[in-house]
Amino acid sequence: MVMTNFNHKRLLRITGLFAYLCDGTPLFTEWATHRLDLLHRANFALLLCMQFYLVFGVVYLLVTNNLGSRTRVGARLFGLLLMTAAALLVGWYTHSGLSAILLVVASLILPWVVPFWIGIAWMVLQAVCLTALFSTFPDYNLIQAFLQACLYTAFSGLVFVVSTVASQQAEEREAQRRLNSELRATRALLAESTRIAERMRIARELHDLIGHHLTALSLNLEVASHLSNESAGVHVRKAQSTARLLLTDVREAVSELRQDDAIDLTQALHSLVDGVPSLHVHLNIPPRFSVEDPRRAQVLLRCVQEIITNTARHAEARNLWLSFTYEDETLLSLSARDDGRGASDITPGNGLSGMRERLAEFGGNVTMESEAGQGFALTIRLPLGEPSVLAHTPSRFEPPALSLT
Repeated sequence: MVMTNFNHKRLLRITGLFAYLCDGTPLFTEWATHRLDLLHRANFALLLCMQFYLVFGVVYLLVTNNLGSRTRVGARLFGLLLMTAAALLVGWYTHSGLSAILLVVASLILPWVVPFWIGIAWMVLQAVCLTALFSTFPDYNLIQAFLQACLYTAFSGLVFVVSTVASQQAEEREAQRRLNSELRATRALLAESTRIAERMRIARELHDLIGHHLTALSLNLEVASHLSNESAGVHVRKAQSTARLLLTDVREAVSELRQDDAIDLTQALHSLVDGVPSLHVHLNIPPRFSVEDPRRAQVLLRCVQEIITNTARHAEARNLWLSFTYEDETLLSLSARDDGRGASDITPGNGLSGMRERLAEFGGNVTMESEAGQGFALTIRLPLGEPSVLAHTPSRFEPPALSLT
């Protein structure tokens, strides 16, 4: 049976934790006491060894929390250093290979925190430290210590490569999810544009063809009513009245077709917010949410996509609230906030800068607010241009229909 629905990050974290627990099992048996007796070490050395082992486990859980996040990289690097030091101290107190297994576990985290070549250099440094550690053992000379360190480094390299592949797959899967959501949103936008174009084509056909012929028919019937005798004139005038009614109906039908020429963004927005991993997006939109200009609709969708991506990558948030409101007939407002970690100093990256540039083309703007531990808030204002003045066009402020039961 092929496993397809599992979280690679969670599976790696659990596997590393299992290896850590199995590696520390001897410390809680008589083997540890006997080992320290052979080394002529005091009993408190066992307590210190256990403390370093537990420090390794606690830091491992902290560093692997939200594995793959681009936030708090410095803290994660410090955690890796602390884990490495704790592992080496466990090996030094017990004169055993326990430290090497712990370093193999640490190698699992490297691809998620540092670039590939830095991770390789880190493992080489681990091998040097292991060689120095093993050379202090009574039964090892320098050559034997080096060979033993190479053996454990080979396992570290294997774990590192497997974790690197998982990291790349996770990034590619996230990129694919974003592309799929953008594709669904663009497809919904295209479908709306196609619907509007088809309605406009039908309206033009009705106006140019049927309307023209009915107008000509009415004029001919007007002439015929003056040329025919009294008995025929009655029927001519009835036909003339019917033609006028048909022309009026056609004009009303054309107005109805032209009245709703705005792009409905509801489906496109739902396509963007669906399926975002580890983030619950709360979407609040007006009952009649549409934008007349396709370019403005595209800009709005790109801004929403950028907000979702930044929140999922950097905010460490569980919830994101997106609220769209019409401040007046010509101005649309988008308010976004999350419950993430926030920041005391906001440094806009390429995404936020690109958002500003897109909005500036239409006279829009973006404002940001954030405090450490208080989440991140962002407000976008996008001018919509002149409001539609076609007959029967519903207002953007039209309240939702009430259902009476």
